[in-house]
Amino acid sequence: MEEEIGRITHYFSKINVGVLELDKGELNVGDTIHIKGHTTDFYQKVESIQVEHQPVDSAKPGEPVGIKVESPVRQNDLVFKVTEE
Repeated sequence: MEEEIGRITHYFSKINVGVLELDKGELNVGDTIHIKGHTTDFYQKVESIQVEHQPVDSAKPGEPVGIKVESPVRQNDLVFKVTEE
């Protein structure tokens, strides 16, 4: 099952980091996410999260969150949290 939790607002290609605007739900290190957009479609495990350039274990809605991504992402790509339910 997948729940939409936010969208990508920026991508730093040199360091492979996407900025996620978290709209709902919580994101934790170790969660599996699905990033889907016009030309983007991949799953990955969240290895690291940063809020204001500080590493954190989880992030709550309303915070722009930096996440390391395995593939390039684009602005407005949707981010889904994958759950086993």
